[in-house]
Amino acid sequence: MTRTERLKRFWHKNWMGYLFLAPFVILFTIFVVTPVLWAVGLSFTDYNMMQTPHFVGLNNYRLLFLDDEVFLTALANTLTFAVITGPAGYLLSFFAAWVINQLKFKRAFALAFYAPSITSGVAMSAVWLVIFSSDRYGYLNDFLLNIGLIDSPILWNTDPKYIMTVVMVISLWMSMGTGFLVFLAGLQNVPRSYYEAAAIDGVKNKFQELIYVTLPMMKPQLLFGAINAITGAFGVFDIAVSVAGMPSPNYAGHTIVAHLYDYAFIRFQMGYASAIAVVLFVLTFTLGRIVFRLLSSKDE
Repeated sequence: MTRTERLKRFWHKNWMGYLFLAPFVILFTIFVVTPVLWAVGLSFTDYNMMQTPHFVGLNNYRLLFLDDEVFLTALANTLTFAVITGPAGYLLSFFAAWVINQLKFKRAFALAFYAPSITSGVAMSAVWLVIFSSDRYGYLNDFLLNIGLIDSPILWNTDPKYIMTVVMVISLWMSMGTGFLVFLAGLQNVPRSYYEAAAIDGVKNKFQELIYVTLPMMKPQLLFGAINAITGAFGVFDIAVSVAGMPSPNYAGHTIVAHLYDYAFIRFQMGYASAIAVVLFVLTFTLGRIVFRLLSSKDE
C-alpha cells in the first residue's frame, strides 16, 4: 500500500473526529496561538500603537535585563512570591480538601473555602485591608498594641518590609479555590474498594492511605492544581496593586505583571511590554513542563 493510499484510508476513517475537533482548534488558534506569536513578534520591535512597529532586534531584551532595575526588582518579587505562595497554597488546598473529605458537612465547608476564589482580588484586598490597616484602628495593629507586642502601629501597606508579606497572606487565602475544589472532587472519586484492599494488605491509618492509595490515584488532579498554582503565583497583580498602590513604595510590591501593565497601558510601549510578556510566558511554560513531567503518569 502506497503512502497516498494510507493517507486516504486514514482520513476516510477519522474525518468525522477531526470535523468535531475543528471548532476548538480554530478558536484556540485565533485566540491563543495567534496572540502569543504576535506578542513574540512585537517583542523585537519599538511600537507605541500610533506608529508602525520599528524592528529593533534584541534591544528590548537587553534593556530589560541589563538596564531596567525596576524589572529586576519585579522579577525578584515575583519569584519570591511564587516560591512561597505557590507550594504553600498548593499544599494547603490539598490538606484542606483531604480533611474536609472526611467530615460530615462537606458541602458547607467546601463553599466556605471556595467562596474567596470567586471574589475579585480588589474586593478581597479591601476586606483584608481593614485587618492590615496602618493606623491603630486596624484589627491587627489594635490586637498587637493591646497585648503589648508593639508600641506604635505598623505600616503594613506602606512600609516596604511588610508589603509583600501582606500580599502573600491575602493571596494564600484566595488560593484556596479552584485547586481545592478539584482536589476535593478527586478525593471523592477514589473507589472505596481500593482502601479496603489496602487495609487487607496492611495499610493501618489515614496517613498510609494517603501515601499508598490517595496520591497515586489523584495524579491528574494534582497536576491540574500544580499548573493552576504556578500560573496564579506568576500572575499576581490586582492584590499587590490594591494593597500597596502602583508603584508601591520602593517597588516592594511591584510584580512582573504590574511592570507589563505599566508599559502596555500607561506608557503604551507595546514592544517593550511584549518582551516582558514573553519572559513571563517562558517562565511559566518552563515550570509548567517541569511539573508536568514530575506529576504525569509514566505512560503519558
